[in-house]
Amino acid sequence: MADVRLTAVTDERLDVAAHLAAVDDPAAGAVATFIGQVRDHDPDVAGTVTLLEYEAHPDAGTVLREIAERVAADHAVQVAVSHRSGSLRVGDLAVVVAVSSAHRAEAFEVCRALIETVKTDLPVWK
Repeated sequence: MADVRLTAVTDERLDVAAHLAAVDDPAAGAVATFIGQVRDHDPDVAGTVTLLEYEAHPDAGTVLREIAERVAADHAVQVAVSHRSGSLRVGDLAVVVAVSSAHRAEAFEVCRALIETVKTDLPVWK
């Protein structure tokens, strides 16, 4: 039912257009996205944030695909999700999620569930 078309944990810049292209489907009437970017502050850190270091477990790419497949399993959706690793500056994209489906409710539901699960289960650390 679900079609996980793109998953990646990479030190390369994330391309939103590539994620949108990956979930493009003539039967889709909705595309929901989430884009997480590095901000200039953190309530747990004194001062201004200028750089974040993301460290990924060697199996993070495999885990990300498993998360995407599990979250989307019971839905008729197309999924693309990627997370950065390495050094990111303020404004750099850290995570991109795109989900297409016939209707917006399902796209939003899966997109939200996917980013929440990525945040808790993906072995990538700041």
